[in-house]
Amino acid sequence: MKKTVLLMMSLFILTALTLGCATKEYVKEQVDPLASRISALEAKVASIDAKIADIEKQHGMFSSELDQAKKDLSEAKAQIKDCCAKGESAAERAEAAAKRAEAAAERARKAFELEQKK
Repeated sequence: MKKTVLLMMSLFILTALTLGCATKEYVKEQVDPLASRISALEAKVASIDAKIADIEKQHGMFSSELDQAKKDLSEAKAQIKDCCAKGESAAERAEAAAKRAEAAAERARKAFELEQKK
C-alpha cells in the first residue's frame, strides 16, 4: 500500500510540475506584446506631457498679455472720461460765449437803431 501511495504521490507531483509551470518562451510570448503596448503608451504620455507644457507656457504668455490689455483699456477709459469732461466744459464755455455774443449783438443792434432815429 505504501508503494501505491508513493507512486500516486509521485505521479501527482510530476503531473503538477509539468502542467503547472510555464516555459520561458511562453512567458516571453505573452509579455512581449504587452511590453510593446506599454512602450507605445509611454511615448504617447510623453507627447501629451510635452503638449501640456507648451499649452501652459502659452497660457502664461496670454495671461500676461491679457493683464496688459486690461491695464491699457483702463488707462484708455480714464483718458476718454477726461476728454469727455474737457469737451463738456468747452461746450459750456462756447455756449456761454455764444450767449454773450448774442447779447452784445442785441446791444449793438439797439445802439444802431438809436443812432438811426437821431
